[in-house]
Amino acid sequence: MNRKHRAWAATGPILLAVLAPGTAACDSGDTTPRMRVEVVSTRPHDPAAFTEGLEIDGDTLYESTGLEGRSDVRATDVATGSPLARAALPDEYFGEGVTRTGDTVWQLTWKDGVAFARDPATLAERGRARYDGEGWGLCTRGDRVVMSNGSDTLTFRDPVSFAPTGSIRLGGHRGARLNELDCAADGSVYANDWPTEHILHIDPGTGAVLADIDASGLLPEGDRDGTDVLNGIAQLPGTDRFLITGKNWPTMFEVRFVPQ
Repeated sequence: MNRKHRAWAATGPILLAVLAPGTAACDSGDTTPRMRVEVVSTRPHDPAAFTEGLEIDGDTLYESTGLEGRSDVRATDVATGSPLARAALPDEYFGEGVTRTGDTVWQLTWKDGVAFARDPATLAERGRARYDGEGWGLCTRGDRVVMSNGSDTLTFRDPVSFAPTGSIRLGGHRGARLNELDCAADGSVYANDWPTEHILHIDPGTGAVLADIDASGLLPEGDRDGTDVLNGIAQLPGTDRFLITGKNWPTMFEVRFVPQ
C-alpha cells in the first residue's frame, strides 16, 4: 500500500452531510452518532509539509512530516506560528506520528520499526526504540502512549521504554484504518480514518466508536492541486476546538465537532 501520493477527492461544502449508505466509512446498519465539522477560523499551513502527526502541548504545536528524504519534526508557537525548533530525520526514514509524554517527544516511522525519542525543546534526538509492524499515529493518554498501525486496533505503550502494554480493537467500524491520533482532554481518542475524510471518536477503554465525524470538503477544490488526504488533528487546550489539516494542505482549520 502506497501512502505517499494517493489523494482523496473532496466533496460537498464546509458543513457536510454524512456519506451515503454503503460507503467505506460506515458499517452496514451502523448506528454510530454522526457529527459534522464547524469551521471557526483558518490559519496558514506549510504546503510542503506532508503532515503525519500533529499535537499541541501547552503553547507548542508539534508536527511530524513524512516521505523519505523530506521527513522532519517541527515545533511552533501555537498562537503565532513562530518557529521554535526543527529536526530532520535521516533520509532513509519516513516520519509518522508524534506525541509529547513527560520530558520526551516520540516520533514514529512508517515501515522502519523505529521510534525516535527527542528533547521537547530542541527536538534533538536522545534515543531510539524498536517496535514491530508499521507506525502511523501517536498520542498520549495519561500514563500511556496510544499508537495506531493502519488497522482497526490501538496499541498502548510505556511512555519511557515504548514497550507495548496492551491493545484494544474497535467494537464497530471493523476494517477502519486508524491513522493520525489525538488524545483529547476527556480521555477519548480522535483518529483519522485513512484514506477517508472522516474522523472517528473512540473510547480507548472499550473500543467503542462514540461518533463518526464527517470532515470532507474543508479544502476548496481550487486548493487541492498537489495535496493528499486529510491528516492531522490536535485539540486546543482548555477548549472544545481542534486544529485539523492534511498532507501538503496550504490551510489549517480551527474547528468544532457538532451534531448533524
